[in-house]
Amino acid sequence: MVLFVKKYKRDEFDVEAFIRNYGSLTPKQYTYANVKKMTDFFKDKIGKGGYGTVYKGRLPDGLLVAVKVLSESTGNGEDFVNEVASIGRTSHVNIVTLSGFCYERDKRALIYEFMPNGSLDNFIHKHGSEMANFRLEWKTLSEIAVGIARGLEYLHRGCNTRILHFDIKPHNILLDKDFCPKISDFGLAKLCKTKDSIVSMMGARGTAGYIAP
Repeated sequence: MVLFVKKYKRDEFDVEAFIRNYGSLTPKQYTYANVKKMTDFFKDKIGKGGYGTVYKGRLPDGLLVAVKVLSESTGNGEDFVNEVASIGRTSHVNIVTLSGFCYERDKRALIYEFMPNGSLDNFIHKHGSEMANFRLEWKTLSEIAVGIARGLEYLHRGCNTRILHFDIKPHNILLDKDFCPKISDFGLAKLCKTKDSIVSMMGARGTAGYIAP
């Protein structure tokens, strides 16, 4: 698979080439004006990280979504392309669904299905948060672990192009209303052929403490 990056004064993601390459697999493209409208001008912030900020939004058909607006300093678009290309090719109960994306020069956003229970780290790390006193039962924790494993197995063996995530951590595991886990955040993902058993990496990828050996 080839990720298209077109040369301007700086590297820029070639949206038109991307759409031509992926055809019907390409998630819907939205304008930045659409993004502002669906988030009610970024009214409801539900998360923040080094990559940017996540807002609660609603599509014209009423579907709730999570809109991840990337920081303007998020590189030349490589991580953005990786996320759109990787997650746009997946369809699995344990992989978050990408509904669309926005790319207008330095204005970049990813639109996902909305996960009412947020991320797994809310239940195991964030003392003082609204989830601090909520304890998941062992049965639920076991089902979450199995669901994550099934999602990874699908990425490694169920896709036509193998997807290696490289940043599996509680923050990137989202939980729906029934606490079904869904793997998210494919910005560091690497695509490789299904017959490959060894992947060459130049430098470390992922979050300290969660990087695979």
